[in-house]
Amino acid sequence: MDLEQKAIERLKMASEMSLRYYSQPLLCAYSGGKDSDVMLELFIRSGIPFEVQNSHTTADAPETVYHIRKVFGRLELRGIKCIINKPRYKGERISMWSLIPQKLMPPTRLVRYCCQVLKEGAGDGRMVATGVRWDESTQRASRGGMEIVGATKKQAIILTNDNDSKRRFFEKCEARAKSICNPIIEWKNTDIWDFIYSEKIEMNPLYKCGFDRVGCIGCPLANKKRYFEFSVYPKYKQMYIKAFEKMIQERLRRGLDTQWKTGEEVFAWWMHEDINQMEIDLEVIS
Repeated sequence: MDLEQKAIERLKMASEMSLRYYSQPLLCAYSGGKDSDVMLELFIRSGIPFEVQNSHTTADAPETVYHIRKVFGRLELRGIKCIINKPRYKGERISMWSLIPQKLMPPTRLVRYCCQVLKEGAGDGRMVATGVRWDESTQRASRGGMEIVGATKKQAIILTNDNDSKRRFFEKCEARAKSICNPIIEWKNTDIWDFIYSEKIEMNPLYKCGFDRVGCIGCPLANKKRYFEFSVYPKYKQMYIKAFEKMIQERLRRGLDTQWKTGEEVFAWWMHEDINQMEIDLEVIS
């Protein structure tokens, strides 16, 4: 079975589970990146009922936001429900720039609270399909094609699709549990681009402008590529600096030590971040 057909079969199985256990269509998580657009095409080809959801991180590039709106507009004309999730934190609307002062530290490679709050909070009580791939993260290589996320890691259930002896189905789940399906988990970058070019899928225009990722501007996981991102979007740099200044003020207000005096100093440290040298009071994060 080729990669496309295998992914479609996984989507069909996830759809059956979603309708049976959640009484709702399978939810397609859509970020506006290449993996999301491949996932969306596979959803359409599968013929299953589905809805699409984007988590508005507030730190995406304008081109990404416009691409999402364009894609959602086409989907809605086809009668497909599209949802843009606006992030909330402690019951209030939140943005990257207001979240940083509340967390009292910059987001880092190891402490990615921004992803947890701005991206991963959506989809509770639903079966969600993502474009997560092993090729993009070594941590994902230890997971199978499906994951039932419980309240704790111990309660999580892994569902694998390629080996009947290891496959596990669930008959009961917590009311607020989130179930995740990763249909293209084993696709490599070459598989993604081959599919895009062969099927003539319209992509986020940033890929033609030197970007090989279209996530949040300034994401620590982008490493040195952040310099390029901030050269293209200097206003985002200033927004981070202002957020860091507010973060310092909030730390001082709470009587916490801080190794910086200005937002520019935080930004310089952040761009040259060495996690092993981080001396921030992690216990204050909530």
